[in-house]
Amino acid sequence: MRTIIDTGLPDIGQPFSWATKGGGMLFTAHGPVRKDGSIETGAPEQQIKLTFDNLAATLEAANSHSDNVLQVIVYLTDVNDVKLLDKIYINYFNHPYPNRSTVIVDKLVVPGMKIEITVSAIA
Repeated sequence: MRTIIDTGLPDIGQPFSWATKGGGMLFTAHGPVRKDGSIETGAPEQQIKLTFDNLAATLEAANSHSDNVLQVIVYLTDVNDVKLLDKIYINYFNHPYPNRSTVIVDKLVVPGMKIEITVSAIA
């Protein structure tokens, strides 16, 4: 059975839930979404931090934490942002780090959006 987590993030008018759990697992996806539902399209650093802040808030709402994260898939639109991602990423996860894949894509759903992540964690 699927349980929807109330993350506190806004409804942005698309048919998805910010976070679901079931079978002892938590699944969530995030981008640089502001509390008002608008998308941060500024500097990569701002976008990356906001994306991981949204993840941290979701983990808290699910009564979980970053140590329960098993896998992170990161989608970036610029390979040059990987070093910045690494620098910021270590502020959100403890060693040993979760499994991670970083995929460079041509574009994301909102023009100017530079990052999106999907995360699987123990619920």
